[in-house]
Amino acid sequence: MPEGAEATLSPRRVLVGWDSRVEASRSVREALDLLSGAEEVRVALVDPEATCTGNGAEPGADIAAYLTRHGARVSVDRLASRGKPVATVLAQHAIDMSADVIVMGAYGSRWLRERLSGSAIRWIVGTPLPLFLAR
Repeated sequence: MPEGAEATLSPRRVLVGWDSRVEASRSVREALDLLSGAEEVRVALVDPEATCTGNGAEPGADIAAYLTRHGARVSVDRLASRGKPVATVLAQHAIDMSADVIVMGAYGSRWLRERLSGSAIRWIVGTPLPLFLAR
């Protein structure tokens, strides 16, 4: 929880940072009560690629369907990084949409590499918004 941010167990607007990895899936599953009670859930994918594994043919569609089945009001935002770090793009999008909290996965199996080179989590921690992280 950043200094000066207000904590709530009933956020109105939630940004989900989605990359189709296990950690992102776990964070969504753990935050399901928050997501289903929110007025607006925006699933953000940065530079998504349609694949037969991972994102599927329509990036973001699977997680949006899952959340909708659980009562969340979901929209999918596909964001272009334009050379900016993923964390910068997600943080700016969260600010632009007036998000109350960011839900995203944290360090996965490549934790050592991520700790050495940096990850979206490491850089997004500086945002003025509360984070809900799961790994």
